[in-house]
Amino acid sequence: MLFFTGKKTDLRDFTPRELEAALAKGEVILVDVREHGEHADVRIEGAICHPLSSFNPKALPAGNVVLHCGVGRRSAMAAEHCAKAGVKIAGHLAGGLNAWVQAGLPVKTN
Repeated sequence: MLFFTGKKTDLRDFTPRELEAALAKGEVILVDVREHGEHADVRIEGAICHPLSSFNPKALPAGNVVLHCGVGRRSAMAAEHCAKAGVKIAGHLAGGLNAWVQAGLPVKTN
């Protein structure tokens, strides 16, 4: 579980393998909250870029959104923005892109 502003939330921490399975089944929409340049350099196939620097929870696509970033910090911050705005999301990738790569899962690079 993650903790935001001292309050326990029901935000789900997806493991890389859980996220891989959910993406393969089309059950979630992956949103990368890293900056556009970071996303362009290396990304998870199908991830949509919505940088934290200009993050607007109301602009997220409809559906079961899972957030990710490099290590999980920015996605946790974006999840807090979502909670404050009353926008429900499915969760975030625990450990971020680093955990995804460490699990041996594929990425796209330029």
